[in-house]
Amino acid sequence: MKSDRKLPVIRLDLVRLVVFHGLVMLMIALALHVAKPVCRADPAHSSIELQGLHAYPDRESVPAGDVIRFHVSSQVPYRFQVTRLGLRVDERSSDESILLADKESPAHVQPIHPGSYVRVKNGLPADAELKALTLECWVRPWKLKPWQGILTQHDYPDRCGYGLFLDAEGRAVFSIGSGGVFDQDSLVIGPKLNRLQWHHLVGVWNSTTKTAAIWVDGKHAAEWQAKGKFLPRRAGPAELRIGAYSDQDMIGRFFDGDIAMPAIYTRALMRDEIIERFSMRGLKEPDLKDPALVAFWPLDEEQGVKVRDASRNRREGEIINLGTWMIGGPSFDGGSIGRYDTNYDPGADSDRGHGLRLASDDLYDCGWKAAETFHVPKNAKTGIYAAWFNFELEGKPHRYPVTFVVNKARDAPRAPLLLMCSSTTWRAYSGTPFARNVPDENRNWPTGGQVNDAANPPVYCFYRDHAHGQPTYKLGLHIPWPVAGPDVRYSQSGVGYSHLMRGERFTHVWLEKQGYDFDVITNLDLHRDPALLNGYKALIINGHDEYWSARMYDGLDQYLKKGGAAAVLSGNTMFWRITVDDELGTIECRKYGPTIGGRALANVGEIYHSFDGKRGSLMRNCGFPPWKNIGLECSGWWGGNNNGMYTVTAPRHFLFREPERIDFSDRVVFGGAKNGYRRAGGHEGDIRLSSFAPPTGPIPAGAFLPNEPPGIETIANLKRDNVRVLDYFARFGQQETGSLVDMIYWERPQGGKVFNAGAIGFGWALDADPKLTKLLRNVLYQLAGVKARTPYDPEWLEPVK
Repeated sequence: MKSDRKLPVIRLDLVRLVVFHGLVMLMIALALHVAKPVCRADPAHSSIELQGLHAYPDRESVPAGDVIRFHVSSQVPYRFQVTRLGLRVDERSSDESILLADKESPAHVQPIHPGSYVRVKNGLPADAELKALTLECWVRPWKLKPWQGILTQHDYPDRCGYGLFLDAEGRAVFSIGSGGVFDQDSLVIGPKLNRLQWHHLVGVWNSTTKTAAIWVDGKHAAEWQAKGKFLPRRAGPAELRIGAYSDQDMIGRFFDGDIAMPAIYTRALMRDEIIERFSMRGLKEPDLKDPALVAFWPLDEEQGVKVRDASRNRREGEIINLGTWMIGGPSFDGGSIGRYDTNYDPGADSDRGHGLRLASDDLYDCGWKAAETFHVPKNAKTGIYAAWFNFELEGKPHRYPVTFVVNKARDAPRAPLLLMCSSTTWRAYSGTPFARNVPDENRNWPTGGQVNDAANPPVYCFYRDHAHGQPTYKLGLHIPWPVAGPDVRYSQSGVGYSHLMRGERFTHVWLEKQGYDFDVITNLDLHRDPALLNGYKALIINGHDEYWSARMYDGLDQYLKKGGAAAVLSGNTMFWRITVDDELGTIECRKYGPTIGGRALANVGEIYHSFDGKRGSLMRNCGFPPWKNIGLECSGWWGGNNNGMYTVTAPRHFLFREPERIDFSDRVVFGGAKNGYRRAGGHEGDIRLSSFAPPTGPIPAGAFLPNEPPGIETIANLKRDNVRVLDYFARFGQQETGSLVDMIYWERPQGGKVFNAGAIGFGWALDADPKLTKLLRNVLYQLAGVKARTPYDPEWLEPVK
């Protein structure tokens, strides 16, 4: 429990000031689902001071006429600016400046406080002598060093009470101190634990025999006996915590691992009791009538931040920085659950048990005060905006962008078309939310993220595990997302390909230049209010719209059933199921299967969401198959810059002829530049069920091959020789000739019209090929009855990179 280094105490006021301007503003706040600050760290929590400047908005979208706030930490002065992104995707000079501050804002550093643990304010009495004490807990460590607190009332070095710990060598340690200055002789050191294995730990103190012992997995591992006079054992004034202890009044020393069934007794458990408790594998609670049971946390809530004390001594806990629920307990083998077992119900599994996963880098809400406020003009055009923070760092000018979307004003009439931003996908790929500031934001952003800030803040996303291997199952909404910046690419210099916000901008610009009226929303707007689709003639799904909730899926289905229409200009659409917890400010996604983007150490038993208890992972395995809604399913992904174009398969289809005739006599390949990379295929695509490769192995237990619904028409596709594609069960196989993308038109038997382009790069290719431009004009006319007011056809030239 010795200190590796002294950490400065940086106190952060966590009280967010919310000013309600009468009933109207109250209703606005409720409608916008502003998250409650229920999970942030307290001021004494160890902190990280970030380098440079970092910022995030209080929401990702805001109606015109409303207020949006920006939370900023900056070591340097900056000038605040807001723009609506303009008609030249990569030329910031085309952006429309909405606001430019007339003076610099001063530097103001706001630290972050990562690390999850359970805070119990009502610890054991500080001064009462502990005649006997037993600490019991199940743990599954994800790291074995340095020192970590498991169940503690301990502040090193001056307020050292009791605790279970892991030491710097990964050994289980029981300490029973005087409540005062640290005493090395108070430690009972047991064996080294195994990473990723459940262990039952019991620390026992008996003042009658003057012995302290530690038991590991039902076996007496070590003990010491006090000699001569010794100070009475007391809890001391430190706070009671599960999963951490404090060092010089700084909360840290977080436990990276899983915890189950922590309990405290003011008596010494006997040998037979300990062996029996171990044999129960965390499925049997202690005797709740035992008067010596002074705290017991079953950890069976499986959601939220409150932890009840079943001992009735009112030692309830609060989880700081959330942790992760729905992992099962020591008795649970998550790998035994069938991936296609739709009958499995975690709530009805009596052998599942309960546990809470903690991580030293858990952070879902920075908790920063708002530094800048922008009142969006009531007449502001809907679209993608950016708040810019202009500053100088190390002698060079920098511009830090914070992307947000302006929706139409609440009382404004609807446009004919509704364009949805894939904002949940932007969030999913934000592996380095505190990426190092660079002078040029025009940079390649790989899936795992960019170079991290020099202060080494948390780095994880739905494609990158926590620092010590814990799978990432949720992300915070009140965290920076520079990955959504206007200049972020997903390709090397000279290619120009993107799949996140910049990749979607090409469709926005094309629609605006062609003269279409359209409103803009985000994924979360649709999730929170699926009925907002009503009244629009067509919804445009754009870019890389990979992460969907059941509410989004059902909302689209209901809209289509009522006669709506969807133009899906996206690839890898509706692949993963998410849930959204607006109270906690998180999105949750439980991935399984490392070959398809799942986390390496996840198992099927952990894919059930904390938010609703239901199965997660692929939408198709959760009862929400994309093919049933929009006709296509993901075919896989391919590396490099091998984007590809479509080959027309039905040149006489009405979408190629009405109202504009597209002539394929000169070429049947379309959807991109004549040469170069600017082509529609992108790096991921979707196909019909009938185009899937034959199963690469036996049909998995509990699974089946669905029948394709009637009426789907393939009008073009993208095929390649010797390609690696997925079968329906998400297993990669090699095909001599494989379909990577199908372009379809579908009048759904259940109602609604769908055009699905099946490719991420569709929007990028629009201004590279006149045939693709004419096709989309035809599609929008056939689906929504709208025509371009200022139509133009690009020349089929070399790409503009």
